[in-house]
Amino acid sequence: MTRPETRTAPSPAPENGGLAFAFRHCEELVREGDPDRYFATLFAPPAFRPHLFALSAFSLTVARVREAAGNPMAGEIRLQWWRDALQGEARGDVRANPVAAALEDAIVARRLGRQPFVDLIDARVFDLYDDPMPRVNDLEGYCGETAASLIRLSALVLADGAEPGGAAAAGHAGVAYGITGLLRALPWHARQGQVYLPGDLLRKNGVTREDIVTGRGGPGLLRSCAELRALARQHLASYAAARATIIPAARPAFLPVALIEPYLAAMERPGYDPLNTTIEIARWRKIWRLWRTARRG
Repeated sequence: MTRPETRTAPSPAPENGGLAFAFRHCEELVREGDPDRYFATLFAPPAFRPHLFALSAFSLTVARVREAAGNPMAGEIRLQWWRDALQGEARGDVRANPVAAALEDAIVARRLGRQPFVDLIDARVFDLYDDPMPRVNDLEGYCGETAASLIRLSALVLADGAEPGGAAAAGHAGVAYGITGLLRALPWHARQGQVYLPGDLLRKNGVTREDIVTGRGGPGLLRSCAELRALARQHLASYAAARATIIPAARPAFLPVALIEPYLAAMERPGYDPLNTTIEIARWRKIWRLWRTARRG
């Protein structure tokens, strides 16, 4: 899974300690906030890891805007800053932000388009408000613009200028990974008043937003979660069918997909409560599964 290091020469260092500091900051941010992607990135060739961590750190930072901002208006302002930074319209030196500095270097050095990053930011506007996800296809679109987009961009980084293939595979992988992550985060989101479960699915199963945010739950919520797990597995199967279209160099971008099935299986154990059960995998088992998948290529 390795290949010769062909990393583009780094850009001039920002004033906040240089790109080396920015990349270290991103790596630490991902290690603490998104351990699954952190461990998966360690299986990528070393020359590409700084830019992969930059992408993940950006995604994580934008995902945390609601928590950091405290209210929707402040969140909208923060997201607009990121749009402006990507489009060269932000005031001041954007490079003073280590995540922005590292991301800019990744975009330039790896010749990435900027629109996917803007689309990811736009998708995250939903996070700022308490409205339920309207429909199942809206949830799939949200996961496509967030989790799937990050996989596709990571594949482009690893391809280092070549077409990595696997666009459809990235789409299905991201939707499966995104749905699984939202089911795992359901207890935390419910306490924050957020509902990512689609409204059409909840209505079909007789569940209201209040049932979720007040912790009532019930059989209808269990049925809704089971249907979403089935949907995640459908996308997982579609990803597997399209996996052959991914060039070998880009495959590390898809490694987090290896953790989907164990997470889903953990949700099907007796006594699972969607609003109170923490779904996690032991770190040794997580690393072993990523290692085994990486070895298989």
